[in-house]
Amino acid sequence: MSEQPAPVPATTVREPVHEEVVDGFGTVRIRALDPRADAEVVHGWVSQERALFWGMNGLTRDQVSEIYAHMATLDTHHAFLVLRDADPVALLQTYEPEADRVSEVYDVLPGDIGVHLLLAPAGPGGGRRGWTSALVTVVTSYVFRTLGRRRVVVDPDVRNEKAIARFLRQGFRAGPVVVLPEVDLPDVHVPEKKAQLAFLEREGA
Repeated sequence: MSEQPAPVPATTVREPVHEEVVDGFGTVRIRALDPRADAEVVHGWVSQERALFWGMNGLTRDQVSEIYAHMATLDTHHAFLVLRDADPVALLQTYEPEADRVSEVYDVLPGDIGVHLLLAPAGPGGGRRGWTSALVTVVTSYVFRTLGRRRVVVDPDVRNEKAIARFLRQGFRAGPVVVLPEVDLPDVHVPEKKAQLAFLEREGA
């Protein structure tokens, strides 16, 4: 009698909160970040010099995992992994501006939502023309259509000229340059940041 293989432990399947097919690009899915299972890939991204403005350079994989595990307990801040077909291509964070330090430097309006977006590094082939536009379009579609929000606010560091230019190309309107105050959160200290605010309103809002 042949020996039966041991049963495979069940794993939690994280269903996408948003899915969209982009012509010439692929199927983009946004799903909740798994602080443990996704720690390796996220740590690989945030540890790179190009991700300096994300604020996690120098942290270990476990520290990054702990930060996102804490975020998963909050009702106001959320983290997501963005996938193109089956491949992780971006880290998305959304937050309620009134529960964030950004509320101290601009007047929050009903329907506002804050967004942070970190694109995965390009592979060995180099540039990926059209990727940024496709991903930002899907993210704004998620917050406008799926979440029903009226306006997106972003706050890139003023030194992050590439990110600022990227948002302006996507139709964001530049707001004021502000100084975000430092804050102490569980497991992490967020230093003061000079930021360029930018806004994108939903059509017809």
